[in-house]
Amino acid sequence: MDLNLPVTVSPRAFARLAEIAAAEGSGPKALRVAVLGGGCSGFQYEFALEDGPAEGDLVLEGEGQKVLIDPESLPFLEGSVIDFKDELIGARFAIENPNATSTCGCGTSFSL
Repeated sequence: MDLNLPVTVSPRAFARLAEIAAAEGSGPKALRVAVLGGGCSGFQYEFALEDGPAEGDLVLEGEGQKVLIDPESLPFLEGSVIDFKDELIGARFAIENPNATSTCGCGTSFSL
């Protein structure tokens, strides 16, 4: 793992992406992580599966899987860890963002 990358992806997140790819049988899909305006705290995370990167994307790779972050979202995610959590409230991709001053209860929106 390159410790100089601005964002880190946990082994659990890469493992979950591999499980999704195996279940769909369509080969690996990349997980796009974006930050959008809105949500109950001012900004919200968006997760989507895509075929591959767009021009300018940061591409994080592990276990044969890819996570994509667009250049506009990257400053909001600097220093973050993208993880996969399987808890009583459900299973989901989650972001531990050191830049967020507050988050909503569901963890999908935040403020700076």
